[in-house]
Amino acid sequence: MFYKLLVKDHIRVSPENFDKELKDSIAKEVRVKYTGYISKELGIVIDVIDVKDVGDGVIIPGDGAPYYESQFELLVFEPEMQEVLPGKIKDIADFGAFLTMGPIDGMVHISQTMNDYVSYSKEKVLNGRDTSRVLKMGDKCVAKIVAISYKDPTNPKFGLTMRTEGLGKEEWVTGDLENA
Repeated sequence: MFYKLLVKDHIRVSPENFDKELKDSIAKEVRVKYTGYISKELGIVIDVIDVKDVGDGVIIPGDGAPYYESQFELLVFEPEMQEVLPGKIKDIADFGAFLTMGPIDGMVHISQTMNDYVSYSKEKVLNGRDTSRVLKMGDKCVAKIVAISYKDPTNPKFGLTMRTEGLGKEEWVTGDLENA
């Protein structure tokens, strides 16, 4: 889920940004500091929306750059359990498929790709035995988050499923809805 967060922090404005308007300098420094930042508490920071408030600057001896207490809004993505997201298959391995879903990648274990016996071919394709359904790289899919791990905070892991009705390759979802 995407959220808009109001954050308060002391932002260092490097001397190379002294020629810009203060709010623009703060926004630039906040982007450098926060964009791509990942944490269990915040989620994944996508971008800075706006700088709301800038306090007085304080210079720390020996640094040469002022620090401003600032309030700013961040656009963050915080994946939630059971959230359904659209994605695109980035890669396929013998154990499953990797999906890119906006700012995150997740993995669908081969047993969670479809309600069928699934086999892997050397052409990086997953085939359903009874349904003749096929998954390949580049396919657009809809998946549900069933596991989230922040064990490595810089590289969180997301487990996905596409076995529930309404999930899977876009053509399957459309066909399931038409047959319902």
